Amino acid sequence: MKGPLFYSKILLFGEYGIIKDSKGLSIPYNFFKGALKTDKNPSETAKESNRNLREFMGYLEIVQKNSPELVSFDFQAMKEDIAGGMYFDSSIPQGYGIGSSGALVAAIYDKYAQNKITVLENLTREKLLKLKEIFGKMESFFHGKSSGLDPLNSYLSIPILINSQDNIESTSIPSQNAEGKGAVFLLDSGSTGETAPMVQLFMEKMKQEGFRNMLKNQFIKHTDACVEDFVNGNVKSLFGNLKQLSHVVLDNFKPMIPVKFHELWKQGIETNDYYLKLCGSGGGGYILGFTQDFEKAKKVLKDYDLEVVYNF
Repeated sequence: MKGPLFYSKILLFGEYGIIKDSKGLSIPYNFFKGALKTDKNPSETAKESNRNLREFMGYLEIVQKNSPELVSFDFQAMKEDIAGGMYFDSSIPQGYGIGSSGALVAAIYDKYAQNKITVLENLTREKLLKLKEIFGKMESFFHGKSSGLDPLNSYLSIPILINSQDNIESTSIPSQNAEGKGAVFLLDSGSTGETAPMVQLFMEKMKQEGFRNMLKNQFIKHTDACVEDFVNGNVKSLFGNLKQLSHVVLDNFKPMIPVKFHELWKQGIETNDYYLKLCGSGGGGYILGFTQDFEKAKKVLKDYDLEVVYNF
């Protein structure tokens, strides 16, 4: 048995900011994917995933009990499938900020939710928000607190524009230019990051007035501008805002950037060869890069694994 595929996602803009109502832009990333599966001879990884699914089911039973009006699942079928060895077969690296738990949440909702909202219907803002709320509740099992955006992206497999916490819409982004020199890329930091401690650290920092002001007047301002520029295809303006954003992150989110990348981050801002930003909550995993000349950036970053996400 193998279920439908669910893809990883990349939050191009909005990490941390969307907690405080900045804009955000999330796109599916089809390079990594996952599906629910059963095998005759499961591997150790499959067995571990199966055990996790059993725990997750216990958690979902509590969610349904507490919010019956929000979501209900076919637990009978889920129990039988888990007892039969079902697991989540995924190529999405965990702790890399590209939505490994989001794809799993989307797969479980797709298979077991009753009266589910589907991709085929007219996705009104109400329906999108309801899905986001359901997914947020479901994904909290993995992170302690979740916006629900990762599973939403994985489930719908379309770019999602976040205008504010209660205003989200599906959007289109300029189509990729295969001939283009510019690129958005992932840089592998070589270590995983944990979401929960990073978010906790952010919440601690939010208690300082100076940090809150910086977030509102600089971080959110540049994030919103980047989202507008990207969606509208204003490349020149985008890179001006990206430089500012990269600078603000380096100055104020240092703990979220692995130490050995501080210098590389600074070098990008100084040379304008590329600009780096957090991908997800940071602390490890992937770092997101933007460049107007990918060939040049590749030479400068030749010691690192780079993966192109989008060309322009």
